Amino acid sequence: MSSSKSSVTAWHTLSVDSSFEALTTSAAGLDSQEASERLRQYGKNSLPTAKKRSAVIRFLSHFHNILIYVLLGSAVVTAALAHWIDTGVILAVVMANAIIGFIQEGKAESAMGAIQQMLAPVAHVIRGAERVSIEGEELVPGDIVLIEAGDKVPADLRLFDAHGLSIQESILTGESVAVEKLTRSVDEQAALGDRSCMAFSGTLVASGQGKGIVVATGGNTEIGRISSLLSEVETLTTPLIRQMNVFAKWLTLIILVLASLLLVFGYLFTQHDLAVMFMSVVGLSVAAIPEGLPAVLTIT
Repeated sequence: MSSSKSSVTAWHTLSVDSSFEALTTSAAGLDSQEASERLRQYGKNSLPTAKKRSAVIRFLSHFHNILIYVLLGSAVVTAALAHWIDTGVILAVVMANAIIGFIQEGKAESAMGAIQQMLAPVAHVIRGAERVSIEGEELVPGDIVLIEAGDKVPADLRLFDAHGLSIQESILTGESVAVEKLTRSVDEQAALGDRSCMAFSGTLVASGQGKGIVVATGGNTEIGRISSLLSEVETLTTPLIRQMNVFAKWLTLIILVLASLLLVFGYLFTQHDLAVMFMSVVGLSVAAIPEGLPAVLTIT
């Protein structure tokens, strides 16, 4: 039996006997030696964790924007010209933008990380024909799990015994009503919420009692697949952000070109002092930059 088999088999289509045979187990459960070997083969019953950026990198990433670069450059110039109020306002806006974005991103990562806490910490199983309680992480395909009202299902199970069993599966299906569970197999095309012979990891037993064979653990469970999909989500640039990036580039280019033309015109044709013209051009350039735009975009 390979680890890939337990992740791709349509267990809801198999009969109870076929499920026992496929997983090389019985109602008496696995013995300790077999359970240890399968734990080495399949790994722990835990969800894979996505690679996270450090807090420092996440914070600094909010300065990676052309408008922010221009604002920081303006802050340096105004500071060199001893215009401290302008410098303070520009830096305050830049920092506010970064802090707001950092907090929002942190909340999003926390929400994604919450799915890691959905697995049951303890599982009641039958091993060697005896009922024992083990750590949820130690479950392996082929284990016989006992569930009852109030329990959190510790892994994906193919049920073979159910007495008034109903399970709340809203975390997977969005359906608020608990689903009645039976033991007979269902059609291969049955939707997740219609697989009445299955109990899925992370769902809550609303009533009754049941027994099931562990058919998938960790990342091979339905909730594990969701966790994997979330960890692979790419950050997309929305049309608004793309348009604002184009706007920022054009705005920066126009400001620099006009500033250069004014400096040349003022110095060559109006005979103004170069230092005076430079300060005037810098002041005009800083005034033309919408300091509040990055913060407004982030908040929006």
